[in-house]
Amino acid sequence: MKLLLSPRFRGTPPRTRGVLPRFHGQLHDPRTATVIGRWLGAAVLVCFVTGVVSHVLQEPPGALADRLPTRPVWGYRFSQGLHVASGIAAVPLLLAKLWTVYPRLFVTPPVRGARHALERLSVAVLVASGLLELFLGLLNIAQWYPWPFSFRQVHWALAWVMVGALLLHLAVKAPLIAAHWRHRSPGTRQLPAPDARDRRSLLLGVGAAVGTVTVVTAGQTFTPLRPLDLLAPRHPDHGTQGLPINRTAAQARVSATGVRDWRLQVTGPRPYALTLPELALLPQHTEELPIACVEGWSASARWEGVRIRDLLDRAGAPHDARLRIVSLQRAGAYGVTEMGASYARDPLTLLALRVNGRVLSADHGYPARIIAPNRPGVLQTKWVSRIEVLT
Repeated sequence: MKLLLSPRFRGTPPRTRGVLPRFHGQLHDPRTATVIGRWLGAAVLVCFVTGVVSHVLQEPPGALADRLPTRPVWGYRFSQGLHVASGIAAVPLLLAKLWTVYPRLFVTPPVRGARHALERLSVAVLVASGLLELFLGLLNIAQWYPWPFSFRQVHWALAWVMVGALLLHLAVKAPLIAAHWRHRSPGTRQLPAPDARDRRSLLLGVGAAVGTVTVVTAGQTFTPLRPLDLLAPRHPDHGTQGLPINRTAAQARVSATGVRDWRLQVTGPRPYALTLPELALLPQHTEELPIACVEGWSASARWEGVRIRDLLDRAGAPHDARLRIVSLQRAGAYGVTEMGASYARDPLTLLALRVNGRVLSADHGYPARIIAPNRPGVLQTKWVSRIEVLT
């Protein structure tokens, strides 16, 4: 009875005008929200920056397409793995942040002036866009698309809406954040209060949740954690020829007739065509390169084939030529892709015929596929039938 009557466990008093409602517990406070907000802000910043990198590599603006970096070869593997890992880590952080601040959703009156209205608007847009952005991202890494719109375009637009709302929210709440940024003023000595101990326990729990979801999913990119890759949708060492498959030949509607009659067409000042045996007689090169997909998984493999720049030289293509790569696939996105000059002329960029010592399987792009350093997996076109030199 004594415990129930203590202030900490007392019932919620009636709500008064302009006053926050009383909630059980002591952690729905600005200090706790600020601490968790710092962690969430760091995760969002990393996720946003790496997302911009991925978008630029997939859809480079203007002349940048011919100047994209091809080194380090593992660059996209690292950045996209970090993008997915930080997005997953942001899920428990966002939930914890919402838990600390949700009493403010019930303040009365709901709007008290222009500044307060701006704050409420920023919170509404930030929460809605943040939840939707993470929800769509989680479904994307599982490759489940129950919506009729383009995931990539909506995900890209929502990212900017979320960041804009975040900046507005930070501007409005800057004084409160500054006041609670540090636990206490420099030079003061205070004994730990009960709520400080509770706060440490909460933060340890949130940190443990973030660490756990990271450890059991990051193995799809970070090799040392691969044995703990329990919840990630992809296991990079599972699949035919030692690599996962996102889209099979059947899903891409690549016909057996098209493969049987296959000839590589190369356009340019001196256009030509090659059968598979003729292509195999050209100088072959073997490179160890990772393939990294936007869903976050990546794996390294030994690729063997003909350098793209050798094919371009045979066609008389100029050194700064951009390419259009056409696939045999008839279903799904990226059946036609473009390749900038920096990739086309890189000595590591291959028209691969073999992987890990074996001829490409149908699902891995037989008879030929693109593999290039520091390039998103969706642009490593499979079932290549035509290389067009663009001027």
